Amino acid sequence: MTSDLLYQLALTMIPQIGPVQAKILLQQAEPREIFRMKKSLLEKIEGIGTVRASAINHFAGFPQAEKEIAFIEKYHIRPLFITEPQYPRRLLNCYDSPTLLFYKGEADLNVPKVVAVIGTRNHTEYGKQSTEKIIRELSSHNIHVVSGLAFGIDALAHKAAVKNKLVTTGVLAHGLDQLYPPEHTGLARDMIREGGGLLTEFRQGVKPDKHHFPSRNRIVAGMSDLTLVIETGQKGGSMITADLANGYNRDVFAIPGRINDSRSEGCNLLIQQNKAVLFTTTEELLLTMGWEERSVPRPKNQTALFIELSANEQRIMGILKEKDAVHIDEINLRSGLSSSTVAAVILNLELQNVIVSLPGKLYKLS
Repeated sequence: MTSDLLYQLALTMIPQIGPVQAKILLQQAEPREIFRMKKSLLEKIEGIGTVRASAINHFAGFPQAEKEIAFIEKYHIRPLFITEPQYPRRLLNCYDSPTLLFYKGEADLNVPKVVAVIGTRNHTEYGKQSTEKIIRELSSHNIHVVSGLAFGIDALAHKAAVKNKLVTTGVLAHGLDQLYPPEHTGLARDMIREGGGLLTEFRQGVKPDKHHFPSRNRIVAGMSDLTLVIETGQKGGSMITADLANGYNRDVFAIPGRINDSRSEGCNLLIQQNKAVLFTTTEELLLTMGWEERSVPRPKNQTALFIELSANEQRIMGILKEKDAVHIDEINLRSGLSSSTVAAVILNLELQNVIVSLPGKLYKLS
């Protein structure tokens, strides 16, 4: 594993090779073999070219990668490479998913229900009470709570999760040799002790510089089924995360606030622009996501007879038969098909009036 990790780390350290280029390279070869490929072959790969091919061939950072492995082993950090089953699978549907993640903790990042709870650092009492109430109401549904461990709503979400025995993960904008803000060191320990952890794509020594936070935010949005925005202004990290979640085709909910409160302007704007569902109750959120059945089950209509279904259509129909409604991300994960194939199959089933779409990217049998 150490030998494989050496080349996995090295792949993330090559100048001008980011997550997108790394994915392209991994479609051609394993990390070890990438460093053995001739420049003439590398530069022919679309998206790589001469400059990047030369950077791969002349890479000299293996000693630094070895130091990182020693750090990982010393502090019992879990490296999660993009091709490994423990890697957060929801991120695989994001074009810019990190090539390698580092996790301090033992939580399963691929549980069925993951919710990102985010908001302003300068929250109101309304925001505090809303966060604590929602987390408490989610506690009986085995939700994995994700946030950014920042001051304000992020920290409140993590604290409420720990208090209510929910697993919670903090996504960091720096390496695991430090913690920012340092005031949350005790909270981070509590999160790990209660089964959660700290996740980052940054190696040791990388500081929480301003430009690292948008990168952090894309992980928060991408590894979650939905993003809940509690309070935020019109600018800032929460709005960036909400936009990223929309771009990844994930659900976004926002709590409305007073029209004259600057800390609710962002939430109100997201709702106004149809970028977020207006949050009313936790029960309604769970129903929208297909995580809770209605108290009075509605009878299902019989599926249309005499329709010849393909193998892929039968696979998706089998998933939909298990519940009243299923979210598109769950269909993608459980079917094992590409997202484009799933989209095509679902469209065909809708045209045949076999299934119907519901709000919140849910589908059910007609």
